[in-house]
Amino acid sequence: MQETVHVALGARSYDIEIAPNLLARSGELIAPLLRRPKVAVITDETVAGLHLATLEAGLGKADIKTVTLKLPAGEATKSWANIQVCVEWLLAEKIERDDILIAFGGGVIGDLAGFAAAILRRGIRFVQIPTTLLAQVDSSVGGKTGINSPHGKNLVGAFYQPQMVLADVAVLETLTARDYLAGYAEVAKYGLLGDAEFFDWLEENAAAAAAGDVAKRINIVRHSCQMKADIVARDEHERGERALLNLGHTFGHALEAATGYSDRLVHGEGVSIGTALAFETSQRLGLCSQEAPSRVREHFKMMGMKTDLADISGDLPDAEALITLMGQDKKVSDGVIGFIMARGIGQAFVTRDVDLAVVKKILQDALGLR
Repeated sequence: MQETVHVALGARSYDIEIAPNLLARSGELIAPLLRRPKVAVITDETVAGLHLATLEAGLGKADIKTVTLKLPAGEATKSWANIQVCVEWLLAEKIERDDILIAFGGGVIGDLAGFAAAILRRGIRFVQIPTTLLAQVDSSVGGKTGINSPHGKNLVGAFYQPQMVLADVAVLETLTARDYLAGYAEVAKYGLLGDAEFFDWLEENAAAAAAGDVAKRINIVRHSCQMKADIVARDEHERGERALLNLGHTFGHALEAATGYSDRLVHGEGVSIGTALAFETSQRLGLCSQEAPSRVREHFKMMGMKTDLADISGDLPDAEALITLMGQDKKVSDGVIGFIMARGIGQAFVTRDVDLAVVKKILQDALGLR
């Protein structure tokens, strides 16, 4: 029960392998990429405690030696300080341009280690082994790497493609319910932005997948990766269509910044709230019917996900301050915020023609319900 998704980028093409128990087979899968039997692994302390021994054993079957850097878990790890830690460690370990760095963890580690690979010796090769649902369906695919700045999320980074992605769905069994659902927000996003039939399927099957159905989890990861791979192949550097993948993210990134990239709001929760806000904004602007945002919220709530500002603990800035944070989004051009709006389920589009007075009113109303 293994699926392969090909990311077609010419000389930078690679495969995403999706199956249970790929960690145990990591040696046979990665060995063909190696010039010498040694890899560097960057991971976090949580993933290391759960899965590092399995990965090392899998690599050891192919006589591949490992050196490992363990970093603290959490969004705050995507920082200037830690990119320096990664690069200096890789240099101290004498990792060469033709060696392989393994990014072993969730989206934070994938982004950070991928950025380190992009800048070390002007680019070394790396493999993504994502350990969260969010990373398997989204952040490990497509070559976006980077770190956060006090000014906003992912504002420093590079487009840099991996050599391979190994999505071991068995590791999803160790996720907390919160982390699984945070990743599921990115899965639902694919149906909402461009595949209404997939969203229909999710409404019927996502709960079973969340409960542990392996076949349905493989289908979720495969379909999500295929959608993203197709979009990335057409627009690698996010000059057009790829921006659709940011549905919910303009709102979500602002909320992450407002909560200090802390455990109060993990990335996928920002995306689920942001997606609900994007559909509500679309409805208020007359772009879609009331049914669409209601359906999004109903599904998210059925899954047990965050949908409203009231679901975020602690204080939040006022609506004006949140819009200011949205103004630091990467999609800002000539000072105008780019939004992903929707004409319905599966009908998202990119626009800069959004009345910020409407956005402000929606945020004020949402803050008033807290």
